[in-house]
Amino acid sequence: MKWIIIIATGILLSFNSYGQPRLNAGILSDSSFMTSDHVKLFLTSAGKGTSCIFVHGGPGAWSKSFEVMGGNVLEKKLTMWYYDQRGSGRSESPENGDYSLNRMVQDIEDIRIATGKKKIYLLAHSFGGILAFNYALKYPEYVKGLILLNATLSINHSLANQIIYVNKTLGTNFGSNAAEDTLTAYVKAITALRKSGNGYMMLSHNEVNVAMLDSVDNSTRRNYDFGRLALGMKEYFTDFSLATGRLNVPVLVISGTADNNIGPEHYKRFSFPKQTVKEIVGGHMLYYEKNKAFEEAVFEFVR
Repeated sequence: MKWIIIIATGILLSFNSYGQPRLNAGILSDSSFMTSDHVKLFLTSAGKGTSCIFVHGGPGAWSKSFEVMGGNVLEKKLTMWYYDQRGSGRSESPENGDYSLNRMVQDIEDIRIATGKKKIYLLAHSFGGILAFNYALKYPEYVKGLILLNATLSINHSLANQIIYVNKTLGTNFGSNAAEDTLTAYVKAITALRKSGNGYMMLSHNEVNVAMLDSVDNSTRRNYDFGRLALGMKEYFTDFSLATGRLNVPVLVISGTADNNIGPEHYKRFSFPKQTVKEIVGGHMLYYEKNKAFEEAVFEFVR
């Protein structure tokens, strides 16, 4: 059952030391949240137990598919907070076009404050790993644990893995041109895979699973501004796996043995001091494909 969240009477204001009003983040309704820089995001919560903020992937996806396709099983023991990132899904785009990593991290902190809890879990899927990891680096004192589910910390490495998979599947040689960057080679490779009718294999070896995902994702019109812009922003192409040794909070890494999207061995680049790795036989949608194994791994970690 969805929690009923107290509706604010208006935009929350406070005053700085000079007596000027300043915007504070705050919950507006049971599905609406205002960030500290005045961007309205979709946000809802459900469940019981310690708060856990879900950070979806993409870039430019949304939280709905994870929630309705099995992620909500975690509500049995966690209070799950589902939000759509700015410029994504059911959320608005910032008027100033601020999609910087620092701002995306601050959005998570705004939501953490709204939970009313000092410490929370973060559960990140796919590209969301980059946002959640950087939040944990900046605010380790507020992180009870970080869960990386089929998550990347290096877009270049994951794109290179996809190119290798396409070449192996189609017998092609995308990426062999030294003058071509990884993103350009990836676009050519993924286009060829889709034309071959096997595009679904980047997410799952079962085409029906991907069809289910598509039906959810196409169920309503979505904002995709962040998705259109993010892959043109150099800061998101940093290899954040090189900094994993600096994060001294408990980390659970859940990896699919056939995750052709992120790379089945991508997690081997991580060196978190307090790291637990759980490999599950499956692809990029473990929360749906192997829901029970996913549930057990998370609950063992938070226990």
